[in-house]
Amino acid sequence: MLGLLLIFFIGKYFYELAQDYYKHRWLYAILGIVTYYASGAIFGVILSVFDFILELNINWDDSFGVNLLGIPIGLAGCYIFYIMLKNRWEKEDLKSKDEIDDIGKITE
Repeated sequence: MLGLLLIFFIGKYFYELAQDYYKHRWLYAILGIVTYYASGAIFGVILSVFDFILELNINWDDSFGVNLLGIPIGLAGCYIFYIMLKNRWEKEDLKSKDEIDDIGKITE
């Protein structure tokens, strides 16, 4: 149930962000969800490499703890992606406003 709530709210926030900047809403909602799972998968691969190299003796049969650790990692990845998109779109929005102000002015 927690996973479904996370997917819903991640998609909702990315959908609203794309809506504010007039981008493809569903595309970015799905990209936000993919970012959550990709961050968790990358974390799992890195953790398994560290387990192999450093011999951490992680019990991979009991994956509950690893899954709980993957939730904040996935959310952190989504947050970073969200901030990157927001900053990029704010810069694009400022450029378009500057061009609108120049309409009707005589150029030299």
